[in-house]
Amino acid sequence: MNIQWFPGHMAKTRRMIAENAKLVDVVIELLDARIPIASKNPELGSMLEQKPRIIVLNKADMADATVNEQWKQYYQQHNLPCIFVNSIQGTGLGQIKAKLQEIMKPVFEKDAAKGRVFRPIRVMVVGIPNVGKSSFINKISGRAQAETGNRPGVTKNKQWVRIGKDIELLDTPGILWPKFEDELIALHLAFTGAIKDEIMDVEELALKLVEHLCHLYPKEFQQRYQLDDETMEDTPLAIMEACAKKRGCIIRGGDYDYNRIANLLLDEFRNCKIGYFSLETPTEE
Repeated sequence: MNIQWFPGHMAKTRRMIAENAKLVDVVIELLDARIPIASKNPELGSMLEQKPRIIVLNKADMADATVNEQWKQYYQQHNLPCIFVNSIQGTGLGQIKAKLQEIMKPVFEKDAAKGRVFRPIRVMVVGIPNVGKSSFINKISGRAQAETGNRPGVTKNKQWVRIGKDIELLDTPGILWPKFEDELIALHLAFTGAIKDEIMDVEELALKLVEHLCHLYPKEFQQRYQLDDETMEDTPLAIMEACAKKRGCIIRGGDYDYNRIANLLLDEFRNCKIGYFSLETPTEE
């Protein structure tokens, strides 16, 4: 699939991030715990002026718990602060505040020695579209500050959000990068909804999803759609058609309603109705 997505507001966001990096002390890079590789923007490093960074893996509750543990060990081995969170329930958010204080402690001690007055920690939150930045900011601040939605591109402009008297967050629109060199990266972003379905062939995307899930989590997929062993050995198209038959996605004349079953498969994957899955592991990194 040829998946490309780089609208004008994302080019504007790249400039905005680079320009505002000098205003903040720390950067929180929000990743999707299901796809830590695909959701990591390779351009951020050059835009953030080597600012201290905390890796926050959101939607941890939607990922494979065993794989989450593998990623935790991976980041620890590379001396990268990482915290797994669930922005809907608020799990893990307290660790972020503690880590920010830990990072800034030497700076504040120097400021105090020079007689400087205490100031809030200024933090920039960055991440790809639909990674849950707005939900994260609303939960950590304790009130609705940012518009949320289960679709990419909800946040359009930057905004400062105050968290108590100690922290100020700079929310930025989700940003992807101009070209996906790796088709697998593009597919993982599309599977999880980081790229709008409207610009893609959802039937082909769903077919790719079937292929991936039958390889990574065959038992869970088979159980969800009540498929027999023989069907699971067939082609991805035949498996998708079997799912369509099981769910009644049939049009007049007995043909399969490919568009309907495609949207159903994508929706059930994104809402964890098939299972809690991780599409990437540290070995791939």
